[in-house]
Amino acid sequence: MVFSTGWRLWCCMFDRLDELDKHLVELEKKLADPELAKDPQRYTALAREHGSLNKIVSSYRKYKALKTELEEAQSLAADEEGDGELRELAREEAAEKERQLAQLSQKLTDMLLSKDEGVDRNAIVEVRAGTGGDEAALFSADIFRMYERFAQVKGWKMEILSSSPTELGGFREVVFSLSGPGAYGTMRYESGGHRVQRVPKTETQGRIHTSLVTVAVLPEAQEVDIKIPDDDLRIERIHGGGPGGQSVNKTSSAVRVTHIPSGAIVFCQDERSQHRNLEKAMRILRSRLLEIEVERKEKERGDLRRSMVRSGDRSEKVRTYNFPQNRVTDHRVNVSIYDLQGVLEGKLDELTSALVKKDREERLRNLNLASRED
Repeated sequence: MVFSTGWRLWCCMFDRLDELDKHLVELEKKLADPELAKDPQRYTALAREHGSLNKIVSSYRKYKALKTELEEAQSLAADEEGDGELRELAREEAAEKERQLAQLSQKLTDMLLSKDEGVDRNAIVEVRAGTGGDEAALFSADIFRMYERFAQVKGWKMEILSSSPTELGGFREVVFSLSGPGAYGTMRYESGGHRVQRVPKTETQGRIHTSLVTVAVLPEAQEVDIKIPDDDLRIERIHGGGPGGQSVNKTSSAVRVTHIPSGAIVFCQDERSQHRNLEKAMRILRSRLLEIEVERKEKERGDLRRSMVRSGDRSEKVRTYNFPQNRVTDHRVNVSIYDLQGVLEGKLDELTSALVKKDREERLRNLNLASRED
């Protein structure tokens, strides 16, 4: 047997690869439709999806062809009535095909485990102050700046979509997009609760406080991904509020968008243009609805729920920033870094690398569990 991960595990993966193969065929039919040329945005989105999917499906089709060749060689090698020299050649060919299949099966395993909904997309990141009052809001600003510097290191473009600043320079909430290669695939591990332990600037007696900031990371959706009927939206034009510039409270450019079926609400007031605020609000809303759709598809496929590494549950404490000990600990991978300032300056690669490795291990284990249940 050439499959290092086990026969039943491979069968489970085989079913998923069959799904991807069928989806690629559907995409090719859509791309061949002359009517699609009238919608350049949708054509670009489908072409991008096709390019990403074609890599793994091409390897899968090569695997199936090799498997057929191996069976033919094994059949010739086992033919006792056949020519002896021919049988020997067939045995050598079968051994080579087995070697190639072993390499390709490992490659497919790696590709499938790294294949995920939206992994190649841009990211929408929502940072919110949790428990801790003003200190939580101040730490929200620290987290935002940490991601801003991390984005600079990665060469990503950051754009603030919505923010609710406080008088002390913190954020009750800040929502921004990150555009660039691997943005969502890397940032998705940041979802969850980020706890800080330090003496707040507002503390006069030097006592250490514990506060919480929550982070949610969504794959950014395009209009072609999520079609929202006008009747499903309630759009309100209202006055902005809070600190954040002379124009705030003096214009009616703020926008609140409610998606009636889901109850999702998005509020944007950062731009002076009502049109721009509405555009940003719709970007956030589409991304939230895409996340809901992705979870629905996962359930329909009967997949196991997401691993805890990637769950994004805001109530889950994923990381602690302890200022007295100069320590940052990620509780999902049990990794501690004694360079807190460096992490806040955007040095996140050590943490993200550990999370990627852990996620891969959990996905492989979950597939193995699913294959045993079958």
